[in-house]
Amino acid sequence: PAPIPAPAAPALDQPPAPATPRPALVAELSQARVEITTGFTGTELLVFGATDRLIGPQPGAGHGDDVLIVAQNAPQPMVVRRKINVLGFWINGPSARFRSVPGVYLLAGTRPLNEMLSAEERATKRIGLANLPLQSTGVQDPSYREALLKLKQDAHLWMEADTPLHIAGARLFSARLPLPATVQTGDYRVEVMLVREGRILARQELNFRVERVGTAASISDVARQEPLVYGVLCILLAAFAGWMGSVLFRRS
Repeated sequence: PAPIPAPAAPALDQPPAPATPRPALVAELSQARVEITTGFTGTELLVFGATDRLIGPQPGAGHGDDVLIVAQNAPQPMVVRRKINVLGFWINGPSARFRSVPGVYLLAGTRPLNEMLSAEERATKRIGLANLPLQSTGVQDPSYREALLKLKQDAHLWMEADTPLHIAGARLFSARLPLPATVQTGDYRVEVMLVREGRILARQELNFRVERVGTAASISDVARQEPLVYGVLCILLAAFAGWMGSVLFRRS
């Protein structure tokens, strides 16, 4: 009789390869609430944190990983108009309506953005002023986008910081994000990202809120809920100020 073949040895399952541990990244904000009062002239928001990897320039070892911080609020529609001169009068001319415009966009990092992320990564993640999705209707003219960019930058509402964020001990970092007096109220998101060789390795999202308090909040509520009353009060206040000025001028 033919020999009976021995049963094949059961295949042993290979253990899965250990997953590469994600680098640790911990970040926090100096405050979760920014209050706007009648005397508000702007403030700074401190973002600080630490990572288990070396960041920034390393003496004798090139450059370590990078940290990138982006702060922005929810985008809203915005209209950009061109002024035209008609018979010596400047009037509103053609306009472009942008569907999604963040009121504030602040960016800071250990190096300039184009040195930290590749062009493909910046475009895919929509990071940087040049990659904001500013889709418009109406006049299709690049000059309107350029005008919007200039308006926001001149108002210090959009910014890509030229100076690198502060690094201490090669693993601790901090950055001060300026919030101007014209900052909008509402919720804001701050993304802190750890970058290596042009790729984002880890990220953490933080949140803060800007809101009016005290007299500033009361005035804002009246202007929004009772615009007619607010307008009448402004007229009366202006008339009273003018009358007081004339009285003081006559006495002097």
